[in-house]
Amino acid sequence: MVNVLMLSKWHVHADGYAKTINAQPDAKVSCVWDDDVKRGGDWAKELGVPFEPDLEKALARSDVDAVVVDAPTSDHRRVMILAANAGRHIFTEKALAPTVEDCKAIADAVRKSGVKFCISHPHLTTSIAQYCRQAIDEGWLGKIHYMRMRTAHDGSVNAWLPEYWYDAQKACGGAMMDLGCHPMYTAAYLLGKPKRIVSMFNNNYAPQSVDDNAVSVVEFENKAIAVLETSFISPFQAQCFELLGTEGAVTSVGGEVKVRSNRFKDGWFIPAKLPDPLDVSIRLWLDGIIKGSPIPFDLDKGIALTELLENAYISDKEQRIVVL
Repeated sequence: MVNVLMLSKWHVHADGYAKTINAQPDAKVSCVWDDDVKRGGDWAKELGVPFEPDLEKALARSDVDAVVVDAPTSDHRRVMILAANAGRHIFTEKALAPTVEDCKAIADAVRKSGVKFCISHPHLTTSIAQYCRQAIDEGWLGKIHYMRMRTAHDGSVNAWLPEYWYDAQKACGGAMMDLGCHPMYTAAYLLGKPKRIVSMFNNNYAPQSVDDNAVSVVEFENKAIAVLETSFISPFQAQCFELLGTEGAVTSVGGEVKVRSNRFKDGWFIPAKLPDPLDVSIRLWLDGIIKGSPIPFDLDKGIALTELLENAYISDKEQRIVVL
């Protein structure tokens, strides 16, 4: 049984992770820590586990084998280094940290400790991501030259995100730092190594002037261009995807996947069956801990995502193309 310490309920996905862990046959939440004593204490009562307000004491508990990090992004470096030094396996919400320098410090501590690490990249577990990877590897889309992905919701315009979500010091950004992670890491998974990036962000409804409507354009070393869109103000058409090659295309709007390929000569069609999705990231992490299975969402992927995010914000702030 893997005993898991939940490190903060700050992130909006924290409760979902706790429920996922408790639904596994070989893992359970054993303790909660939070820098907000009331928030953490209330959550611990809800989960029926102890609350420990001292982070180092929480990490030293005999009933803690691993941690799930949902602390503010600005606190990831401190929290994860302490967890690694305590020998606790680490699952973290994205982004790994706000800067590549922070990520490298975390990676150094994790590698020295030998603990198992996983970052949440849920869109890479989906059937469409596996289908696109297969299509690229088998060559039936031809040379990939363009990708567009939009991941968005209406959390700001309809005011359902918590107020603290807009604290730029803790969140380290707005929509692109949060939701924009998904198009960023998906593009890297499908297209390879990025070469340069340019961004335009603005603010419409979100408090404290964090970006709530944002676009980054990335050129990759293979000359493919990705247009990566995100928003906290999109009630409609919030999920869109296009992958275009010289011989075919894969598109999806609202979850319906359509494909075209010169190899099939059938025009546009809906695939009869998509590949099975991968297990959720937490299950992959637990299998890595228990069975020694490979964990695909590793430190290198976490660092690569932060490199894109950090330079996306530099590009918008300085109004220039950033060469990576």
